[in-house]
Amino acid sequence: MGQAIDYLPSLPQEHLPQLVVVSSFEKFLVRDLESGIETTFPLSELVEHLELFAFLAGYDTRHQFENEEDVNLAATDLLARLHDSLEDSGYNGHALRVFMTRLLFVLFADDTQVWERGLFHDYVTLKTHEDGRDLGGALGLFFQVLNTPDELRQRTLDEDLLRFSYINGGIFSEPLPIPACNREMRARLIACMKFNWGAISPAIFGSLFQNVMSPRERRALGAHYTSEQNILRTIRPLFLHQLEADLEGATTLPALKRFHERLGELTFFDPACGCGNFLVVAYRELRRIELECLRRIRARESRSDQMVLDTALVVRTHVGQFYGIEIEEFPAKIAETAMYLMDHLANRELSTEMGMYFVRFPISDTAHIYIGNALRTDWNQVLPSNKCSYLFGNPPFTGKKERSEAQRSDMQHVFGSSGGVGVLDYVCAWYKKATEYIGETGHTLCAFVSTNSITQGEQPPVLWSAVDLAKFPIFFAHRTFEWTSEAKGPAHVHCVIIGFSPAGRIAPSALFEYPTLRSAPTEKKPNQINGYLVDAPATLAKKRRQPLVSTAKTAREGSKLGDWKHLTIEPEQIEEVRQDSIAAKYLRPLIGAEEMLYGLQRWCFWLREANPVDLRNSPVLRERLSKLRERRSQSDKLSTRLMADRPAEFLETRQPLSDYLFIPCVSSSRRQYVPMQIYPATVVIRTPSFAVEGADLSIMGQLQSAMFMAWVRTVSGRLKSDFQIAPGTVYNTFPFAQPDDSKRTSIEEAMSSVLDVRSRYDGATLADLYDPLSMPGPLVAAHRELDSAVTAAFGRRRPKTDAERLELLFERYTALLSSDMLPLSTSQTTRRASRRRAS
Repeated sequence: MGQAIDYLPSLPQEHLPQLVVVSSFEKFLVRDLESGIETTFPLSELVEHLELFAFLAGYDTRHQFENEEDVNLAATDLLARLHDSLEDSGYNGHALRVFMTRLLFVLFADDTQVWERGLFHDYVTLKTHEDGRDLGGALGLFFQVLNTPDELRQRTLDEDLLRFSYINGGIFSEPLPIPACNREMRARLIACMKFNWGAISPAIFGSLFQNVMSPRERRALGAHYTSEQNILRTIRPLFLHQLEADLEGATTLPALKRFHERLGELTFFDPACGCGNFLVVAYRELRRIELECLRRIRARESRSDQMVLDTALVVRTHVGQFYGIEIEEFPAKIAETAMYLMDHLANRELSTEMGMYFVRFPISDTAHIYIGNALRTDWNQVLPSNKCSYLFGNPPFTGKKERSEAQRSDMQHVFGSSGGVGVLDYVCAWYKKATEYIGETGHTLCAFVSTNSITQGEQPPVLWSAVDLAKFPIFFAHRTFEWTSEAKGPAHVHCVIIGFSPAGRIAPSALFEYPTLRSAPTEKKPNQINGYLVDAPATLAKKRRQPLVSTAKTAREGSKLGDWKHLTIEPEQIEEVRQDSIAAKYLRPLIGAEEMLYGLQRWCFWLREANPVDLRNSPVLRERLSKLRERRSQSDKLSTRLMADRPAEFLETRQPLSDYLFIPCVSSSRRQYVPMQIYPATVVIRTPSFAVEGADLSIMGQLQSAMFMAWVRTVSGRLKSDFQIAPGTVYNTFPFAQPDDSKRTSIEEAMSSVLDVRSRYDGATLADLYDPLSMPGPLVAAHRELDSAVTAAFGRRRPKTDAERLELLFERYTALLSSDMLPLSTSQTTRRASRRRAS
């Protein structure tokens, strides 16, 4: 075997064997050069290993992969390597994009009987030199032949070129510069041709585009290409389930024929189509339904001879029913090409079923892909809204903080004077534009994949106020799940899918819950789906200045120091500071989210009421205050400069006067609960965490419960994946239960048990205690008891999941908004006082 392997480098690339076989007449040793796998067996077992040699009998054994995703990833990697070789040579830009699109089509065609199988492979390997010097010219001539009708081709062409089908469709019409190829480019093209392109899914085309983009370009475009699984999660409840139900309901021949005619009248529009993944998969599924319809028609017509059926006259569906908008040229071209290839695959399946060979080459119909900015384009110019059946897609995932100036301008163009653009992700503009496009009296059903941030925190009230859920209700939704992509380096984002339509067009049909981010969804029939994707009233939890429940204590943000570390002391500085007896008496513990969670010790000087004599006589204080005064005086902010003459004070002092509950501003989403702690007034709290002064164990117990965590997961903003727990959006909007004395006592006792359990673990920080991997069993059990006590305070229903908890919470939230228990806002109080003075 070693001798055989040593011989291989002397062979040309195209002559390399698939297997190397060595035999001693008693034993066989077989090495697969593609996989590197070696197999040894005796002669007597040869019959049991015949699959190793199946390719000799014409069976396709190339690239056996465990699943479809592996097939797609392998194919995109091969093409990306060829792309890189060409780009490195200086062949780039528009020419390279068109060139790669053409190769995609040709490689697919060579394995799917657009012409004789392997004909392109033979042309390259037999008609070009091994060093690749003539490959560019040979491909240029080849593309020209594919763009020329048979009757117009030169009679002196190579006979092998004449065997290729005329394609048309604009794919090969544009003249391109001839690439100067070399041995490496030819070898990489041959490696691509050895792959079985008939085994790939349509998502390959989006994956290829993503593979040849750098991560920076990918972020700039918001390009996250969708796996077929996620596409089907969108289009199944949007239209596939209904079409399949309609087909099942067509039990007579006339009904089947009417249904078949209707399939050819539907239109599909993706206004952020990218490489066309949504359009391609939707077309494949439409053709699948049509094929099943034709089977049933044929069965009822009792046609025993399939050959009498004129397939070309039977097919109603075609790529011209599909429309898209894409801002970049390369993915738009790939989308068009992918639709041609999917059409060909569907036609092959139809040919097998009907017993007649049916192809649509040369191409006479095309998908309508408009190249332009979807947010600046009049969608009615692409497809009039009254002719649009379904609108769907995967708009860019660009978050509100990552938007470019151009994207911010796009959003202002779409939202106009409705405002709120500053807090919205870029994808929200597609929702707004979609509702304007379909209109309140339209018939179009819509669904978009989005980042889950548009259903959390500040965004839902802004988005759904602009879109108006009453006029465009959500009829199906997938709650948060982890994004999967068939491309290299896929996006790590959490997504939702939202289906909506004009009011009265369709009733709520499905709400999909995910027990974990990567698990399969469970489906429920909702009564109503609100902007947080919960089966609950459409009320939105808008930011508030005061707590929703009048009995809840006010939450205030901690003090803003603005001290450039001159009023704060790190652990390594504390002994030096304590040597100054005057400075030492003004030391107070300082607490923020990090200090509370990780048990860190920091201090600050509390000098608000300090004796001026002490400030002058303390070397430590005098030096620090002097430096702080100078630093503030140089600030760009007027408010900071004004505080330069008061260096002994924080920029903003908001210290509680009595014991308070500390609530961190940020907490990991991995934790089951947001850790909180009670501190005395002598511990100084710093911004952006906040304090609830005078909060008792009943209030703390509700905030440390699963009910509050369900609210946090829904209405809080995000810092990356962490919860942002702001008073206005989370604490003030929480619909606290108002338990009777008995239930209040139960909550207080359960909360006391939680605190007791915490205290048993010496040296353990709150971060240790609430880490999901290290949270002690007794603490988990104590929280379960607390959850039970809090749940009982909310009523008779005992919710077990977040979705059930949120249904109860939003019902209570809606009731509180209209009750006398709702505290007056500052503006309401002012208006009422004004009216009293006027009267």
